[in-house]
Amino acid sequence: MRYRVLGKTGIKVSELSLGAGNYKSSDVASRERISAIIRRAFELGVNYFDTAPGYGESEKVLGYALDGISASCILSTKFGGRPIPFNPRDKDALRKSIDESLKLLLRNTIDILFIHEPDRPGQYDWFTDWDHYHGPVTELMEELKTEGVIRFTGVAGTTAYEMANIIDTADYDVVLTAFNYSLLWQEALISIIPVAKRKNMGIVIGSPLQHGALSQLYTDEIERGARWLSPPRREQFKKLYALVHDTGIPIAKLGLRYILSNPDISAILMGVESQEELEQNVSTIDEGPLSEDILRRIDEIAAMVPFRPYEEPYKLPFNSNYKGPGHIGHLYTG
Repeated sequence: MRYRVLGKTGIKVSELSLGAGNYKSSDVASRERISAIIRRAFELGVNYFDTAPGYGESEKVLGYALDGISASCILSTKFGGRPIPFNPRDKDALRKSIDESLKLLLRNTIDILFIHEPDRPGQYDWFTDWDHYHGPVTELMEELKTEGVIRFTGVAGTTAYEMANIIDTADYDVVLTAFNYSLLWQEALISIIPVAKRKNMGIVIGSPLQHGALSQLYTDEIERGARWLSPPRREQFKKLYALVHDTGIPIAKLGLRYILSNPDISAILMGVESQEELEQNVSTIDEGPLSEDILRRIDEIAAMVPFRPYEEPYKLPFNSNYKGPGHIGHLYTG
């Protein structure tokens, strides 16, 4: 494993870190299976783990898995989604949520506390002042930092341009951007990453494989199905698959190595479901950055569709019965 400095925080985090968003169940069988993955990740050098109250019982499972070794780990969690019904402007409830996070994570402090989806007021209407992105949540973050309950602050979101405005307006330590930086989706390069770099923020990439859309080849659907794909996106996938064939690099590894080739990125959050998948991802570290020729070809392919087609689902529903824009899975909800 290799490590990079997380911007102005000065702490070093593993290039491949672990996102616990899929670890939602704490029943005994699931807890033990997930704990084995988390502990194996730590053995392989992963030292940064991300969770949130909105991820089911993820905090509880992560706390259990890292009990006894968590002092050697960097943990991040988030404001948002607790208690239910959730009022994002209730300062007392937000503080109680942090107390609950500490209890579940078995920690006395939280290394990084994110505001979850500050860029989507339809999901969480955080701010009383949307011109300056200020409200009870930002006031409480500063109080918690002064009190030593949290070490660093951050924002974690999924839009490409509103997030850039938020981090440019306030003084956060870390930004976590998901679904916006990968082999084919690169909007974060336009706004988020340049602003974060200028402000010396740590930059964490979530969903580097676009929630599975870039984890394997969906050749049959690209060639003969997936009616929800726009013609330019379909041709783009064909070009990408040809690059995978030419290089002999599996698409998942190509995606991870592509992001790791950018020195401005602090860490990538993996969302692995098995120890085998974990070890395959970690082996990517030894293979290093991609060559300049491959990077150039990826840039050319990405430029074929520089922005998301309007009707494209945020999570491409390969191997599903997706029925179009009116289908319940079309809009981002979490």
